[in-house]
Amino acid sequence: MLMPKRVKYRRVQRGRMKGKATRGNFVSNGEYGIMATEPAWITSNQIEAARIAMTRYTKRGGQVWIKIFPDKPVTQKPAETRMGSGKGSPAYWVAVVKPGRVLFEIAGVPEETAREAMRLAGHKLPLKTKFVKREDTVKETGGEV
Repeated sequence: MLMPKRVKYRRVQRGRMKGKATRGNFVSNGEYGIMATEPAWITSNQIEAARIAMTRYTKRGGQVWIKIFPDKPVTQKPAETRMGSGKGSPAYWVAVVKPGRVLFEIAGVPEETAREAMRLAGHKLPLKTKFVKREDTVKETGGEV
């Protein structure tokens, strides 16, 4: 399960998920990717479940990159606790994902295999996703592409 080794503050505020992703919004390492089309919190368990679904389908062929990391702690208070007495302790970790963010990338497999592996991985995630290719999401540089 993914989580940070050390953090400066164990309890953070919830924040907002306004706008589109400005970083991590193109396929950088692999040939194919899966892109988020709506905002969500993705837990470390969901990331791991999607990764396992992809690697199982490809029979451990090719290479998979995970482009998101759960670095936000979500706190929970114990069951049947009265109101007040401060914030709860961290229960699990989430990655904040905005629309346009590439979540996973894959290379070294045919497009049909990659498409099906990404579809299976998308079913494990709490948001809508779409399959993207490297040439569809080329990073806009100042000059040539």
